[in-house]
Amino acid sequence: MSTKIFVGGLSWGTDDASLREAFEAYGEVTDAKVITDRDTGRSRGFGFVTFSTEDEASDAIENMNGAELDGRTLRVDSAHDKRSGGGGGGGGRGGNRW
Repeated sequence: MSTKIFVGGLSWGTDDASLREAFEAYGEVTDAKVITDRDTGRSRGFGFVTFSTEDEASDAIENMNGAELDGRTLRVDSAHDKRSGGGGGGGGRGGNRW
């Protein structure tokens, strides 16, 4: 298991500091980051929290999944590495254009 966890369902008002504070009860938080929209700077409604040990991360997942923060119910799970490659592709438009 990873020491990094995914936190979904965040309020627009939740910032890095309040996210960190909410999870510090479960261990040493080494990083807490609310993901924001590149263009607007507004929260995208999810973030990541990294703990110093896997046991702390597991404890946080168990206790915070379904908990409420800033008026919203959280979805907390192990973070998965971003998948590489793939993505769209435009193919398939084919056909004859005569």
